[in-house]
Amino acid sequence: MKKLIKSSLTIVIVAGLLASCKTSKEEQTNILLTNSSDVKLTDKTVSIKRNQLKNTDSINIYPLLVSGSDTIPSQLNDIDGDGNWDELFFVTNFSSNEKKVIQLKWVNIQPNYVVRTSARFGKRSAIDSPVKPALEEVLLPSELPKSLGYQRYQTDGPSWENDKVGFRHYLDGRNAKDLFGKKTDQISPETVGVNSKGEVEDNYHVMEDWGRDILAVGNSVGLGGYALITDTDLMRLGVTVNDSINNIEKTTFKIQTEGPLKSVLTYSYQNWKPNSDRIYTVEEKTSIWPGMYGYQNTVAVSGLQGDENLAVGLVNINNNSRLSVIDENDTFIVLYTHDKQTYDKGWWLGMALILPKDKYLGYTEAPETGNVTNTFLAKLKISNNEPISYYAVGCWELSDAKFADKTYFETYLKQLNNQLSTEIKIEITN
Repeated sequence: MKKLIKSSLTIVIVAGLLASCKTSKEEQTNILLTNSSDVKLTDKTVSIKRNQLKNTDSINIYPLLVSGSDTIPSQLNDIDGDGNWDELFFVTNFSSNEKKVIQLKWVNIQPNYVVRTSARFGKRSAIDSPVKPALEEVLLPSELPKSLGYQRYQTDGPSWENDKVGFRHYLDGRNAKDLFGKKTDQISPETVGVNSKGEVEDNYHVMEDWGRDILAVGNSVGLGGYALITDTDLMRLGVTVNDSINNIEKTTFKIQTEGPLKSVLTYSYQNWKPNSDRIYTVEEKTSIWPGMYGYQNTVAVSGLQGDENLAVGLVNINNNSRLSVIDENDTFIVLYTHDKQTYDKGWWLGMALILPKDKYLGYTEAPETGNVTNTFLAKLKISNNEPISYYAVGCWELSDAKFADKTYFETYLKQLNNQLSTEIKIEITN
């Protein structure tokens, strides 16, 4: 299937182009980055707001970042969706307590970088129509697969990945998160979930060179999906595969950004009615960048009555071990499992949630029956229309054979936790 060009402001780099890039302005901006921690950082994210920079008034110039003799891949992102970029984003490595000086220049030719993240969404308008790539979707209550009589979405909804791992979201009313294990750092083919005739096909539960879907989700919310919980109710966002009518009046999805270094998907769930007494609206943003076996999710809920907590899920269908906790820094707390918890218990898989410690209220398990089952649920304190962010992590033994060892997986989680907790000081000299 032909790749659709996303309407995001991104930068992609091939080394050979650099010689042909002409500097559009003589001015150079110096960026001093400081890692004041003892933690060694790999692919650490750096985000610089547009209003921190000068010489950004032309849409015909592109940033070029240089540190010593090295070019650092970068990307421009439109965070607020107004059609103009407002973030200069890149990842770079730091030794402990390292200061790094980066020169920012503006060039006339858009460079190209190795693609390390991707977002994908495909749909068909009828059962006999081929799947076509798309950037956005609006789902109404009666447009579920059981009502339509067929699945309209490639991989049941959008997927996203980086050089380590991939995920997918069940946009078809279920709103759970699934896991793609990767055996390569290359981006998976655009045809995952589509056959040669352009039909929706479940061809990702068989092993391919890139990997496969490895996680059974069932009626859980998957890895990083969520619900609302009170003392008496567990309220699923949406419905199960057996339902024909959604409890969300309007679901809006968009690939907001797709780039070599960052991809962002957004969802809006309007007038979600989990029962007769409550109506909510939910805004969700899913982001992925290179280097980590996970993604970031940000959720904001409006219409809260004050007795709700956010319940973030960690599916436990094929897990026979207890939930474990890492509580070693002031920023995040980690909940994780490690078992042969893939399909048919075929491979070792470590899964984790990295949660804001100041919002964490403990965890519980979903009931054995109902519309949310087979899930550990981390409870987070939420306020009306206030965004809350967390991370979901999946580490498969065929991505790295050492992930079969629980201690190795735990060490990775501690390192990732420390990396995510470390702040880089940014000083800009224009």
